[in-house]
Amino acid sequence: MGALYTYSEARQKFARILEQAATEGEVFVRRKDGQVFVIKPLIEKRSPLDVPGINLGVSTSEIVDIIRESREKKG
Repeated sequence: MGALYTYSEARQKFARILEQAATEGEVFVRRKDGQVFVIKPLIEKRSPLDVPGINLGVSTSEIVDIIRESREKKG
């Protein structure tokens, strides 16, 4: 079980608790009524190849033409 904080501590140290959850995986917060909650980072399942594109100012047809020219020179 990870670190356990009271509700009052969690309110006062919220930024620190979020950082701790990010590094340790999870942090627990207990309310006065005894209920315990878990704070943990959301892990997004994304491909490492899912990167934002960049605009080079070149159209698709221009790219295809460049590739064809390159292949013709080699062949």
